[in-house]
Amino acid sequence: MDETDWQAIRTLYQSMMRLTDNPVVALNYAVAVAMIDGPAAGLALLAPLDDDRRIAGHFRLDAVRGHLYARAGDRARAIAHLRAAADATTSLAERHHLITKIARLRNA
Repeated sequence: MDETDWQAIRTLYQSMMRLTDNPVVALNYAVAVAMIDGPAAGLALLAPLDDDRRIAGHFRLDAVRGHLYARAGDRARAIAHLRAAADATTSLAERHHLITKIARLRNA
């Protein structure tokens, strides 16, 4: 049972977005929206971040896209974005996590 209060999380990120122009806040808001309204809604909110030089090309943007495509059932796109995220991160733990997700998607 999912006990995460995504409505509250979305509301908190909406409040933060009114206070700051931070692309990581927008990224997290997109995740909250996706958890409520579905992956397509979250993916649509990610598109403007591609033009924000503060986060465009950052591994987290690809990681979130990969997660949302996986939730949408698009394994090929999910794997492509997770691979890009794994290749871009400098964190070995994050890379291992992403590669594990890729392997699970390939074996699903």
